[in-house]
Amino acid sequence: MTVSLFDQFMSPTYLGIPLLALALTLPWIFFPSPTSRWLNNRLLTLQAWFINRFTQQILTPLSLGGHKWALILTSLMVFLITLNILGLLPYTFTPTTQLSLNLALAFPLWLATVLIGLRNQPTAALGHLLPEGTPTPLIPVLVIIETISLLIRPLALGVRLTANLTAGHLLMQLTSTAAFVLLSMMPAVAILTTILLFLLTLLEVAVAMIQAYVFVLLLSLYLQENV
Repeated sequence: MTVSLFDQFMSPTYLGIPLLALALTLPWIFFPSPTSRWLNNRLLTLQAWFINRFTQQILTPLSLGGHKWALILTSLMVFLITLNILGLLPYTFTPTTQLSLNLALAFPLWLATVLIGLRNQPTAALGHLLPEGTPTPLIPVLVIIETISLLIRPLALGVRLTANLTAGHLLMQLTSTAAFVLLSMMPAVAILTTILLFLLTLLEVAVAMIQAYVFVLLLSLYLQENV
């Protein structure tokens, strides 16, 4: 039973060929391309409004140097939301439940923010490792602790996204299995379980969007410290 529960998180293959790359590129097809018309349809207008509002909210606390990251952060946000929500559909695969993929997204972007800080303001970047007014005996210990907390940031980004989506998918599968089994034995309880499953699905849609937003928001906060 435990093995079958986690089978849904295995990377899909076809004739021995991994389909993870296809699962990553396919979602971009669902986004309509902007046109040169003065008036667009409702979908394009809604898409442009969402991207503008998100970009404005993310870039407001950043200095002008951080505005160069607008395209990267916005594209990452849209990409993660699409992957997370499409993964809630039946018979689909959610690439963001793979820790390796999330770390592959988190680590290079986090490393870029650190390198930018070391290049542009090395004194301030290294000053984060030692809070002002620290007693002299505690300096070595605090430097080690702050260094570990700095290095653990990409791991926390990847694990947070993976754990939330994996837990949600497992909970939905367990609830749907319970509703299916109880349908013949206790129909009333099965109906209540189905209602719970519907509410849980709405919650997972919200979690899919919130976790993508949190991922990008934390990256922007790391960038804010280094620009």
